[in-house]
Amino acid sequence: MLECGMLERDRRALRRRSAVLCKQLVVDELLIQSLQADDILTESMAESIMAEQTSHKRSWRLLLLLPKRGPRAFSSFCTALQETEQQHLCDLLTQSPEKDGRETHEESVFCSQRIQPEEEPEGEAGRLVMHKTEKKRERFVDSPLPHPTQELIAAKRARTHESMEFSLDADSPINTPVLPCTHDFYLSHYQQSYRMKSSPRGFGLVISNVTFDSCAAPDLDPRKGGEVDDEVLRKVFTELDYLVTVQRDLTAQGMRTCIENFCRRPDHRTVDSCVVCLLSHGVEGAIYGTDGQLLQLDWVFEAFDNAHCPLLQNKPKMFFIQACRGEEMDCGVEQIDGPARTCSPSCEQRDAGREGQGDADPRQRGDMGRPRIKLPQRSDMICGFASLKGQRICTAAMRNTKRGSWFIQELNTALRLHARDTHLADILVQVNGRIKEREGYAPGTAHHRCKEMSEFTSSLCKDLYFFPKYQPQY
Repeated sequence: MLECGMLERDRRALRRRSAVLCKQLVVDELLIQSLQADDILTESMAESIMAEQTSHKRSWRLLLLLPKRGPRAFSSFCTALQETEQQHLCDLLTQSPEKDGRETHEESVFCSQRIQPEEEPEGEAGRLVMHKTEKKRERFVDSPLPHPTQELIAAKRARTHESMEFSLDADSPINTPVLPCTHDFYLSHYQQSYRMKSSPRGFGLVISNVTFDSCAAPDLDPRKGGEVDDEVLRKVFTELDYLVTVQRDLTAQGMRTCIENFCRRPDHRTVDSCVVCLLSHGVEGAIYGTDGQLLQLDWVFEAFDNAHCPLLQNKPKMFFIQACRGEEMDCGVEQIDGPARTCSPSCEQRDAGREGQGDADPRQRGDMGRPRIKLPQRSDMICGFASLKGQRICTAAMRNTKRGSWFIQELNTALRLHARDTHLADILVQVNGRIKEREGYAPGTAHHRCKEMSEFTSSLCKDLYFFPKYQPQY
């Protein structure tokens, strides 16, 4: 039983910053789990918060509950903000009231940051889109947060005027929580699909190269919008019950070392799958490190094959590659038997960015003198690519500089809406269909009306369902 309510000074701090918190606070499962672990929120409270359909409503419900959850609620909330990379909001709440005078009228922007003229920061700063009545202007925030490199936790990044989720509302339903699998669906599908009942379901690795060494790789521009993608992937796979590690801005050798360490995790033995996401510039068959050196994708797949990663034998291994596979732009072809083109709802209005079951140890098999079961060198893998592997034409993966790449946007949406009752191969078919409909919008440039086509390859041997938020009782 929690004692009394929140201290009055803490209650005032929350009330004073409520407008900013409702706009900027990211209320995801990591933050809620932190507050549950500290006995600030009950399970029913957590469920009621996450059931809200928008980021704003989740934030508002949490802020209504916190003042009633005892004197430790404020400090626990600040700790949760730090653990979920929202240090700037923690600083805002703990800022002395004396500093508030000149900032009160600006509480809808970062009160602890300085608005700069219209210039674009590199790597460390996020983009801030200010929507005013009857006009739109773009301004940028100079982030006080350090630019991390090879950390074992999700990389920190500047938050935008609205929270990361809120700023992606233009691509709704990006905010929709992953829909849960039903008991009846699980019972009718689990026998013909890969085992997927461990908690966590598996481990996830996201490598996202956004900023490249200007000396070692002068031709590789910063992947503006790339930081949105790794945050989106971290969130959706966390909701799908994966323990996700995000690594930012690694050299080719750094990526190799990171992947080798991930493959060797002994705890792969206790989980049912794994996810690997690689986001960078690329060419056919390889992606770039920040030093301009290439990491061959075939080496990546080999690292997870049945010989090199025995703890993942017979378990599904998922790969998602957001990178170009060539230099040619797909300008599209007029559809002969189609209707006259009108303003397509899939047209990107602000896009001009382009970027180059059994888990037993095999040694325990083959008892009674019988020969051991042999596996092919490589199996049980599925890989989604943002662009096509072409012979004469290799398409370029399109990336919106504010909302992230087309491929990751559509993958995220499809997983959130359909993972409850659709296996992954069919989800990737849906992603292909959505990508096919999209069209770039950048009048006066070569990217105007450009197209992209994603694809996937699979050596899966069963249906792969995530069975989200369902935990069998046996």
